[in-house]
Amino acid sequence: MKKILSSLIVIALIGIVFAFFFRANLTGGDSSGVAELRGVVTGINNDGITDMGLVRIGFQKVSVMLMEGPFKGRVVQAENQLLGQPDTDETYKAGDEILVGVDMGDGAPGAARTLNNYRQRWELILFGVFVGILLLYARLTGVKALFSFIAAFYILWQFFIPSLLAKADPIPVTILTLTLLTVVIIYSVAGISRIAFAATVSTLTGLAITLALTLFFGGKMKLAGMTAPFASALIFSGNIGLDIRDIFYASVIIGASGAAMDIAMDVTASIAEVKNKKPDITTPELIQSGLNVGRMVTGTMTTTLLLAYSGGYLTMLMFFVSKNASFSRIFNYKLVGAELFRTLVGSIGLVMVAPIAAVIAAWVFSIESDKIHFRACMGRLRKGKNPFV
Repeated sequence: MKKILSSLIVIALIGIVFAFFFRANLTGGDSSGVAELRGVVTGINNDGITDMGLVRIGFQKVSVMLMEGPFKGRVVQAENQLLGQPDTDETYKAGDEILVGVDMGDGAPGAARTLNNYRQRWELILFGVFVGILLLYARLTGVKALFSFIAAFYILWQFFIPSLLAKADPIPVTILTLTLLTVVIIYSVAGISRIAFAATVSTLTGLAITLALTLFFGGKMKLAGMTAPFASALIFSGNIGLDIRDIFYASVIIGASGAAMDIAMDVTASIAEVKNKKPDITTPELIQSGLNVGRMVTGTMTTTLLLAYSGGYLTMLMFFVSKNASFSRIFNYKLVGAELFRTLVGSIGLVMVAPIAAVIAAWVFSIESDKIHFRACMGRLRKGKNPFV
């Protein structure tokens, strides 16, 4: 009954977060009176497009039948600007479902422009598959994990990013955000317990080390942060006062936090299980068990980080190899240096979390065990029995 009640409470919280987030953020439109609406392409005109190899420039005229909004069923003429940037440009054909920005005039839709292919439906389906598999396997723990997932996304979207855009100092904001995220995520999954306490303290200690490494080596490597995706576009779209370097540092620490929490929880949960199965184990033995588990986990986790970051820049690595670039040229290239910095700082941080978690968790569980043993001894002493039996 208690598990069912907990599940209902968590599901209700998830529903509240979902409802507030979608109502506040996913409703199309902006202050200029332009609504972002879903539509279906009914006709195209490619006369304005100039093909230059793999690059297309010019404009595509598109007829779109709106599928939502006050002008649902109306056909609007939209223009699709092609800037010769294959990573962002899209061309459409009849039958495509797309997102269009429409000027909401009085009584009739105004000027319209294409935005993107409409991918939201399949994104939600994919998210639904993820939720289904998570709940099927993890059950109540999966519900808690889902809540922490949504809560973390909400904190980043509603607090962290707006604070950075408001030109708040990125480092203090990052520290506050990571503290909040760590507490919410770990306590959502582990509940109010010794496991949650030990994992939280271990994670925050490891992230403090990661922050120190980031600030020190970031300055030595002269990384300004402009290598981050959309950094230039962000600066030149009216955000000149942003501290891009510290924002880059913030992204490094945020990126390392997930792995740090994972390691801390793995080691802490392992120590809790060992202590549960062998209550008379000594603190040094418990620490050694935690260190052994930590070594195994970090052995694969560091490689996981390398593969994750390398996968994100696979085409860049292929370009260097195709040009027979020297290792010196590759390692001193600004973008490569930034990613190596991100990978190595994150790896050092998570390697440090493992022994920290082993020591803290062993201490937390041993202290509680010592208290229980002390109370038992005092109880036997009051009964006139040998307290050391």
